[in-house]
Amino acid sequence: MTEAARQARIEPLAPRDAARVSTLAREIWLAHYPGIISVEQIEYMLAQRYDPARIRAELERGASWWDVLKVDGDIAAFAAYFPADEPRAMKLDKLYVHPRQHRRGYGGMLVGRVCAQAAARGCARVVLAVNRNNRQAIAAYGRYGFRIREAVVQDIGGGFVMDDYVMVREIA
Repeated sequence: MTEAARQARIEPLAPRDAARVSTLAREIWLAHYPGIISVEQIEYMLAQRYDPARIRAELERGASWWDVLKVDGDIAAFAAYFPADEPRAMKLDKLYVHPRQHRRGYGGMLVGRVCAQAAARGCARVVLAVNRNNRQAIAAYGRYGFRIREAVVQDIGGGFVMDDYVMVREIA
């Protein structure tokens, strides 16, 4: 574990921080996704998934969990996860680390947290979907113990599709 990772802490997302996570998601997506998906699709997906009111509603329903990783009190990364549609599986739906915070072990810390939460809830695996052209994320997930299970294309509305790999990591 890096020194930076030792100084970071993970905690549940507080509803009052939903706007900060929304802003962080926008910064990350606009830095990372152009060239992988169109700016139009980025904007569509940000509006669909990261509106602060939507995040707060998800927290209130309690059907998913959002965690933030803080460094010096500032949110540097976040993850969201929920029970998957398949038996004994947790879906890692979102995992993002600000580009200035890459290579410090934060992604691995969040994956470890999700796997621990999944195991505590009786899950045997964690599944996720990642864009097939997102080579950086695919490589990172591979280092975290995930393997590609299948390729899927899903219509998300607005004339857009997600062209993803489904990756899975078995947990004890």
